[in-house]
Amino acid sequence: MNSGVRIVGAGPVGAVCALALCQQGIAVQVLEAQPEAARADGRTLALSYGSQLILERLGVWRRLQDVTPITRIHISQRGALGVTRLTAEEVDVTALGYVLPYATLTAALKQALAEAEIAVEYGVAVTGIESDAAAATLHTDDGRRLAAPLVVVADGGRGDAASKVRAAPAPKLQRDYEQLAVVCEVQTELPHDNQAYERFTPQGPAALLPKGDRYALVWTASHADAERIAALDDAAFLAELYRHFGGRQGLFLSASPRKTFPLKLAYVGSTAADRVVRIGNAAQTLHPVSGQGFNIGLRDAWELASLCGDASPDALGNAAMLAAYARGRRVDVLGGVGFTDFLVRVFSNDIAPVRHARGLGLLALELCPPLKNFVARRMIFGARG
Repeated sequence: MNSGVRIVGAGPVGAVCALALCQQGIAVQVLEAQPEAARADGRTLALSYGSQLILERLGVWRRLQDVTPITRIHISQRGALGVTRLTAEEVDVTALGYVLPYATLTAALKQALAEAEIAVEYGVAVTGIESDAAAATLHTDDGRRLAAPLVVVADGGRGDAASKVRAAPAPKLQRDYEQLAVVCEVQTELPHDNQAYERFTPQGPAALLPKGDRYALVWTASHADAERIAALDDAAFLAELYRHFGGRQGLFLSASPRKTFPLKLAYVGSTAADRVVRIGNAAQTLHPVSGQGFNIGLRDAWELASLCGDASPDALGNAAMLAAYARGRRVDVLGGVGFTDFLVRVFSNDIAPVRHARGLGLLALELCPPLKNFVARRMIFGARG
């Protein structure tokens, strides 16, 4: 194998990067601040078809259980005309995307890392990174200094005590949407038939993603309103959700406990210093509308590993290689950042002229198959769609 790469973070993006590097014949070590027995994250993930292809190439997809395909997406805005429907058949793919528990994916990736004999150290926090033109050196909380020709920061950009990597560079672009997402699972009166919904409202988008025989709900609202919604008892919550979303799926019959998380945009960019590259949420954090952020992160991991595989041992992690990576990812990443930010800013208001323009835009998209196909493929595959 070639000289190694050290990855900070064993979450999905870091794990995918490690597996892809291993396929390229590059030795990898992964450091994860959380203990191996840490409680699994309860989030729901929406994978694009493009991400499914990446996981399939890594031999991970066949390991996954409890995966629900999305074959249709219904996009609308509340209180105004204009609807767009996307179907997998129109785009000539088996599914537009897939919904699964975060814990399911992380368990499959952990198993794949073990079977590939990739070195993963759990419970080891990185407290700092030094780098120059020759190498990057990680400082760990157990007093070690670990050098490598390339360090990949894939710790999700967490700010908690478990992630002590030196502060990221100041974001090149950031925005606080002053919204929270209320997330839970809901049972509807009608079966979902693998159809997802993205419904835009003046308060923010609401998404229903088919998951098993239920829906995963992501309901965005202002901080105060979201906290009020999350605190409602089940009956009041279901009634308010019906008023907010409408009756396309019949009544909402039950809901799991609600959780909230803040919604922000932060674009740091790929490179932090010589021999150091940031990927996934460590490089960019997006609003969850249209489900772009996580999938962009997986493409970061795949593209970086491919570039490392093409590099000579002497060029691995050097300035020219990292500059080429940043150039190659810029269109895809900034396209995703701009697209999600545009949707949130344009659709999260109730200004009459804008509302009518949105309706015309959705109608035009519905009536123009080539345009609809273009948008769908960009959502599925990114800039190379």
